[in-house]
Amino acid sequence: MRRPLIALSLATMLLAGAAAWSSAPRAEPTMAAAVAAPTRTPANVARDRYRHPAETLAFFGVKPTDSVVEIWPGGGWYTEILAPYLAARGKLTVAAPPGRPTDSIVARLDKDAATYGKVARANFPTALGGTGVAPGTADKVLTFRNVHNWRMGYMREDKLDYSAAAFREIYAMLKPGGVLGIEDHRLPESAETGRERSSGYMKVSTVRALAEAAGFRFAGESEVNANPLDTHDWPNGVWTLPPSLQLGDKDREKYVAIGESDRMTLKFVKPAK
Repeated sequence: MRRPLIALSLATMLLAGAAAWSSAPRAEPTMAAAVAAPTRTPANVARDRYRHPAETLAFFGVKPTDSVVEIWPGGGWYTEILAPYLAARGKLTVAAPPGRPTDSIVARLDKDAATYGKVARANFPTALGGTGVAPGTADKVLTFRNVHNWRMGYMREDKLDYSAAAFREIYAMLKPGGVLGIEDHRLPESAETGRERSSGYMKVSTVRALAEAAGFRFAGESEVNANPLDTHDWPNGVWTLPPSLQLGDKDREKYVAIGESDRMTLKFVKPAK
Protein backbone atom coordinates (compact mmCIF):
# COMPACT_ATOMS: atom_id res chain seq x y z
CA MET A 1 0.00 0.00 0.00
CA ARG A 2 2.96 2.32 0.50
CA ARG A 3 3.77 2.82 -3.18
CA PRO A 4 0.27 4.05 -4.15
CA LEU A 5 0.31 6.39 -1.16
CA ILE A 6 3.73 7.76 -2.16
CA ALA A 7 2.57 8.23 -5.77
CA LEU A 8 -0.57 9.99 -4.58
CA SER A 9 1.47 12.29 -2.37
CA LEU A 10 3.83 13.16 -5.22
CA ALA A 11 0.93 13.87 -7.55
CA THR A 12 -0.68 16.09 -4.92
CA MET A 13 2.58 18.03 -4.47
CA LEU A 14 2.99 18.51 -8.22
CA LEU A 15 -0.57 19.76 -8.62
CA ALA A 16 -0.15 22.15 -5.70
CA GLY A 17 3.09 23.46 -7.19
CA ALA A 18 1.50 23.98 -10.59
CA ALA A 19 -1.42 25.85 -9.03
CA ALA A 20 0.95 28.09 -7.08
CA TRP A 21 2.95 28.80 -10.26
CA SER A 22 -0.12 29.64 -12.31
CA SER A 23 -1.45 31.98 -9.63
CA ALA A 24 1.88 33.74 -9.04
CA PRO A 25 1.92 37.38 -10.27
CA ARG A 26 3.80 38.06 -13.48
CA ALA A 27 7.24 39.53 -12.93
CA GLU A 28 7.41 43.24 -13.61
CA PRO A 29 9.51 44.01 -16.69
CA THR A 30 12.66 45.99 -16.30
CA MET A 31 13.02 49.21 -18.23
CA ALA A 32 15.72 47.56 -20.31
CA ALA A 33 13.30 44.77 -21.25
CA ALA A 34 10.60 47.29 -22.19
CA VAL A 35 13.02 49.21 -24.41
CA ALA A 36 14.06 45.92 -26.02
CA ALA A 37 10.47 44.69 -26.47
CA PRO A 38 10.03 42.83 -29.78
CA THR A 39 6.72 44.64 -30.31
CA ARG A 40 8.50 47.97 -30.89
CA THR A 41 8.61 49.34 -34.43
CA PRO A 42 12.10 48.89 -35.95
CA ALA A 43 12.11 52.46 -37.25
CA ASN A 44 11.45 53.68 -33.70
CA VAL A 45 14.21 51.53 -32.25
CA ALA A 46 16.65 53.12 -34.69
CA ARG A 47 15.99 56.50 -33.03
CA ASP A 48 16.92 55.37 -29.52
CA ARG A 49 20.37 56.88 -30.01
CA TYR A 50 18.77 60.31 -30.23
CA ARG A 51 16.05 59.90 -27.61
CA HIS A 52 17.67 57.82 -24.83
CA PRO A 53 14.39 56.36 -23.56
CA ALA A 54 15.70 54.37 -20.60
CA GLU A 55 17.71 57.30 -19.25
CA THR A 56 14.89 59.78 -19.87
CA LEU A 57 12.23 57.71 -18.12
CA ALA A 58 14.62 56.98 -15.25
CA PHE A 59 15.18 60.72 -14.82
CA PHE A 60 11.41 61.22 -14.59
CA GLY A 61 11.27 58.46 -11.97
CA VAL A 62 8.75 56.27 -13.79
CA LYS A 63 8.07 53.06 -11.85
CA PRO A 64 6.25 49.92 -13.10
CA THR A 65 3.50 50.49 -10.52
CA ASP A 66 2.76 54.09 -11.60
CA SER A 67 -0.37 55.47 -13.16
CA VAL A 68 1.10 57.35 -16.13
CA VAL A 69 -0.58 59.74 -18.55
CA GLU A 70 1.17 60.27 -21.87
CA ILE A 71 0.01 63.55 -23.40
CA TRP A 72 -0.25 63.58 -27.20
CA PRO A 73 1.45 60.25 -27.97
CA GLY A 74 1.56 60.91 -31.72
CA GLY A 75 2.77 57.77 -33.47
CA GLY A 76 3.39 56.07 -30.14
CA TRP A 77 7.16 56.22 -29.93
CA TYR A 78 7.10 56.21 -26.13
CA THR A 79 3.80 54.30 -25.91
CA GLU A 80 5.59 51.26 -27.35
CA ILE A 81 7.87 51.29 -24.30
CA LEU A 82 5.47 52.44 -21.59
CA ALA A 83 2.69 49.95 -22.42
CA PRO A 84 4.68 46.77 -21.68
CA TYR A 85 6.53 48.42 -18.80
CA LEU A 86 3.30 49.31 -16.98
CA ALA A 87 1.23 46.29 -18.05
CA ALA A 88 1.65 44.14 -14.92
CA ARG A 89 0.79 46.52 -12.05
CA GLY A 90 0.74 50.06 -13.47
CA LYS A 91 -1.58 51.95 -15.77
CA LEU A 92 -1.00 53.89 -18.97
CA THR A 93 -3.45 56.45 -20.33
CA VAL A 94 -2.84 58.11 -23.70
CA ALA A 95 -4.46 61.54 -24.00
CA ALA A 96 -4.99 63.43 -27.27
CA PRO A 97 -7.55 65.80 -28.81
CA PRO A 98 -10.56 64.12 -30.40
CA GLY A 99 -9.84 63.12 -33.99
CA ARG A 100 -6.23 64.27 -34.02
CA PRO A 101 -5.02 62.65 -37.26
CA THR A 102 -1.37 62.29 -36.25
CA ASP A 103 -2.17 60.07 -33.27
CA SER A 104 -1.64 56.90 -35.26
CA ILE A 105 -0.91 54.94 -32.07
CA VAL A 106 -4.60 55.19 -31.16
CA ALA A 107 -5.52 53.18 -34.26
CA ARG A 108 -3.06 50.48 -33.19
CA LEU A 109 -4.47 49.95 -29.71
CA ASP A 110 -7.35 47.75 -30.85
CA LYS A 111 -5.21 45.80 -33.33
CA ASP A 112 -2.73 44.50 -30.74
CA ALA A 113 -4.66 43.71 -27.57
CA ALA A 114 -1.77 41.62 -26.20
CA THR A 115 0.45 44.71 -26.05
CA TYR A 116 -2.02 47.58 -25.70
CA GLY A 117 -5.16 45.98 -24.27
CA LYS A 118 -4.77 47.69 -20.90
CA VAL A 119 -4.01 51.16 -22.28
CA ALA A 120 -6.75 53.66 -21.38
CA ARG A 121 -7.72 56.65 -23.52
CA ALA A 122 -8.64 60.22 -22.71
CA ASN A 123 -8.71 63.62 -24.37
CA PHE A 124 -6.39 66.57 -23.86
CA PRO A 125 -6.82 69.47 -23.63
CA THR A 126 -10.51 69.29 -22.86
CA ALA A 127 -10.89 72.83 -24.21
CA LEU A 128 -10.72 71.14 -27.63
CA GLY A 129 -13.44 68.66 -26.65
CA GLY A 130 -13.85 65.19 -25.23
CA THR A 131 -13.42 63.68 -21.77
CA GLY A 132 -10.19 64.35 -19.93
CA VAL A 133 -8.21 62.55 -17.25
CA ALA A 134 -9.91 62.57 -13.85
CA PRO A 135 -8.38 65.05 -11.38
CA GLY A 136 -5.85 63.73 -8.88
CA THR A 137 -5.40 60.30 -10.46
CA ALA A 138 -1.95 60.32 -12.14
CA ASP A 139 1.43 59.61 -10.56
CA LYS A 140 3.30 60.81 -13.65
CA VAL A 141 2.32 62.92 -16.65
CA LEU A 142 4.77 62.79 -19.56
CA THR A 143 4.82 64.76 -22.79
CA PHE A 144 7.46 64.62 -25.49
CA ARG A 145 7.96 67.52 -27.92
CA ASN A 146 4.49 69.00 -27.47
CA VAL A 147 4.71 72.22 -25.45
CA HIS A 148 5.76 74.06 -28.59
CA ASN A 149 2.54 72.85 -30.27
CA TRP A 150 0.41 74.39 -27.54
CA ARG A 151 2.46 77.58 -27.74
CA MET A 152 1.87 77.72 -31.51
CA GLY A 153 -1.86 77.12 -31.12
CA TYR A 154 -1.81 73.81 -32.95
CA MET A 155 -5.28 72.26 -33.36
CA ARG A 156 -6.98 75.64 -32.88
CA GLU A 157 -8.43 77.43 -35.90
CA ASP A 158 -7.45 80.81 -34.45
CA LYS A 159 -3.90 79.57 -33.60
CA LEU A 160 -4.06 81.21 -30.16
CA ASP A 161 -1.50 80.10 -27.58
CA TYR A 162 -3.17 77.79 -25.03
CA SER A 163 -0.05 76.53 -23.27
CA ALA A 164 -0.95 78.12 -19.92
CA ALA A 165 -4.33 76.36 -19.86
CA ALA A 166 -2.67 73.08 -20.84
CA PHE A 167 -0.33 73.24 -17.85
CA ARG A 168 -3.22 73.99 -15.49
CA GLU A 169 -5.09 70.93 -16.75
CA ILE A 170 -2.01 68.75 -16.29
CA TYR A 171 -1.58 70.08 -12.75
CA ALA A 172 -5.16 69.09 -11.92
CA MET A 173 -4.82 65.50 -13.17
CA LEU A 174 -1.75 64.75 -11.03
CA LYS A 175 -1.84 63.47 -7.48
CA PRO A 176 -0.11 65.63 -4.84
CA GLY A 177 3.58 64.78 -5.14
CA GLY A 178 3.08 63.66 -8.74
CA VAL A 179 5.66 64.37 -11.45
CA LEU A 180 5.40 66.16 -14.79
CA GLY A 181 8.13 65.15 -17.24
CA ILE A 182 8.75 67.30 -20.31
CA GLU A 183 11.06 66.87 -23.27
CA ASP A 184 10.99 69.51 -26.01
CA HIS A 185 13.12 71.25 -28.63
CA ARG A 186 15.32 73.79 -26.84
CA LEU A 187 15.71 77.39 -27.98
CA PRO A 188 18.75 79.26 -26.59
CA GLU A 189 17.88 81.84 -23.95
CA SER A 190 19.61 84.51 -26.04
CA ALA A 191 17.26 83.96 -29.00
CA GLU A 192 14.22 86.10 -29.72
CA THR A 193 11.26 84.72 -27.75
CA GLY A 194 8.95 85.30 -30.72
CA ARG A 195 10.62 82.38 -32.50
CA GLU A 196 8.73 80.06 -30.15
CA ARG A 197 5.62 80.76 -32.21
CA SER A 198 7.08 79.48 -35.47
CA SER A 199 10.30 77.49 -35.09
CA GLY A 200 9.18 74.56 -32.93
CA TYR A 201 11.84 75.47 -30.35
CA MET A 202 11.06 76.65 -26.81
CA LYS A 203 13.15 78.37 -24.17
CA VAL A 204 13.64 76.52 -20.91
CA SER A 205 12.72 79.72 -19.09
CA THR A 206 9.38 79.85 -20.92
CA VAL A 207 8.51 76.25 -20.04
CA ARG A 208 9.52 76.79 -16.43
CA ALA A 209 7.42 79.94 -16.21
CA LEU A 210 4.37 78.12 -17.60
CA ALA A 211 4.77 75.19 -15.22
CA GLU A 212 5.45 77.32 -12.15
CA ALA A 213 2.50 79.62 -12.92
CA ALA A 214 0.29 76.51 -12.87
CA GLY A 215 1.60 75.59 -9.42
CA PHE A 216 4.45 73.20 -10.19
CA ARG A 217 7.81 73.19 -8.44
CA PHE A 218 10.88 72.78 -10.66
CA ALA A 219 12.64 69.54 -9.67
CA GLY A 220 15.55 69.28 -12.08
CA GLU A 221 16.96 69.25 -15.59
CA SER A 222 18.89 66.58 -17.50
CA GLU A 223 21.18 67.00 -20.50
CA VAL A 224 20.57 63.44 -21.66
CA ASN A 225 18.81 64.67 -24.83
CA ALA A 226 21.11 67.59 -25.60
CA ASN A 227 22.62 67.90 -29.08
CA PRO A 228 25.47 70.46 -29.33
CA LEU A 229 25.48 70.12 -33.15
CA ASP A 230 22.06 71.77 -33.38
CA THR A 231 22.48 75.52 -34.00
CA HIS A 232 18.72 76.17 -33.67
CA ASP A 233 18.56 78.49 -36.71
CA TRP A 234 17.35 76.30 -39.56
CA PRO A 235 15.28 77.59 -42.51
CA ASN A 236 12.27 75.41 -41.65
CA GLY A 237 12.76 75.49 -37.92
CA VAL A 238 13.23 72.25 -36.05
CA TRP A 239 11.51 70.36 -38.88
CA THR A 240 14.60 70.90 -41.04
CA LEU A 241 16.34 68.20 -38.98
CA PRO A 242 15.52 64.48 -38.72
CA PRO A 243 13.10 62.88 -38.57
CA SER A 244 11.06 65.43 -40.58
CA LEU A 245 13.78 66.56 -43.02
CA GLN A 246 11.37 69.03 -44.59
CA LEU A 247 13.92 70.27 -47.13
CA GLY A 248 13.93 66.86 -48.77
CA ASP A 249 17.19 66.09 -50.56
CA LYS A 250 18.60 69.61 -50.12
CA ASP A 251 21.60 69.31 -47.76
CA ARG A 252 20.10 66.05 -46.53
CA GLU A 253 23.43 64.47 -45.57
CA LYS A 254 24.31 67.57 -43.56
CA TYR A 255 21.10 67.41 -41.52
CA VAL A 256 21.26 63.65 -41.04
CA ALA A 257 24.79 64.07 -39.69
CA ILE A 258 23.55 66.66 -37.19
CA GLY A 259 20.82 64.32 -35.98
CA GLU A 260 17.65 65.15 -34.11
CA SER A 261 17.23 68.47 -32.32
CA ASP A 262 18.82 69.77 -29.16
CA ARG A 263 16.26 69.05 -26.42
CA MET A 264 15.48 70.10 -22.90
CA THR A 265 14.49 67.39 -20.42
CA LEU A 266 12.73 68.91 -17.41
CA LYS A 267 11.08 67.49 -14.30
CA PHE A 268 8.42 69.25 -12.23
CA VAL A 269 6.55 68.19 -9.09
CA LYS A 270 3.06 69.01 -7.90
CA PRO A 271 3.61 69.97 -4.24
CA ALA A 272 2.19 67.54 -1.68
CA LYS A 273 -0.58 69.04 0.41
